[in-house]
Amino acid sequence: MHIIYHCVGGAHSSAIASAIHLSLLPKTRVATGREILSIPYFDNVSAGQYGCIIHRGIDEYGNNIYTLSRQFSGKLITRALEDLALILTGDENRVVFVNVSPAVNTVMKIGGFLSRRLHFISLGRPIVVWGSRRAYMDIVDVVSRTKKKVQTGQNPKK
Repeated sequence: MHIIYHCVGGAHSSAIASAIHLSLLPKTRVATGREILSIPYFDNVSAGQYGCIIHRGIDEYGNNIYTLSRQFSGKLITRALEDLALILTGDENRVVFVNVSPAVNTVMKIGGFLSRRLHFISLGRPIVVWGSRRAYMDIVDVVSRTKKKVQTGQNPKK
């Protein structure tokens, strides 16, 4: 199975979700700022990677985990990719798209905008880390629900 965590920028909430899924970050407590910053791809997505599905690793069940920066075309992009996956695999459960955006708070949006869009990294990164820590357990919930359904062979979107 292929699990694709997506959000607007692909640099923060989906990066954290994929790292939690791959056990690179804790599931039972809020990660420290240092732990979040230790993710090599946190706050590190360039404009050239927008729209690219980036492989982040393989989980304990053999599922491939990816992130996607889908910008502001979430429903359009994921609908097209879901249809393409169904055409190519014949199975709607082989590729799963997980929207992490509902877990994103305003502080993350401000920090991400400063860091990624305006390139004020030294200002934006600490803000987005602080916001990420506040949203962390919500992101854990997204990942936990996804893993639970995937383990039983269900598509988390259903």
